[in-house]
Amino acid sequence: MPFKPVIPAGSGTPLAPYSPGAIADGVLYVAGTLPLDATNNVVHPGDAAAQTRHVLESIKAVVEAAGGTMADVVMNHIFLTDWANYAPLNSVYAEYFPGDKPARYCIQCGLVKPEALVEIATVAHIAT
Repeated sequence: MPFKPVIPAGSGTPLAPYSPGAIADGVLYVAGTLPLDATNNVVHPGDAAAQTRHVLESIKAVVEAAGGTMADVVMNHIFLTDWANYAPLNSVYAEYFPGDKPARYCIQCGLVKPEALVEIATVAHIAT
């Protein structure tokens, strides 16, 4: 099945060969999203809440570019470098998903940019 890349206006160049999002048959897959500015520098070093907000705003831009809203998100894959950042992540995360909560999982691991504290990949179902 063919897919269509989803690249929001103003997106920076990805760190590797991938698109910020890809949609096929109404399902949007958002790539693992780090707290990066347009030149791939990590923003808000040491602040997990601010990094989470930046990541979720970047994801929101991809979802909206595909024609959806954050209410269309059905799954989040969350990666943290330290469990100490779990509470700050959740406080911001709850703002973006105030109603029904999407499924998710969260693991602790290293990330491709050592200054990054959080990465999130998302799946959304966009009604067509």
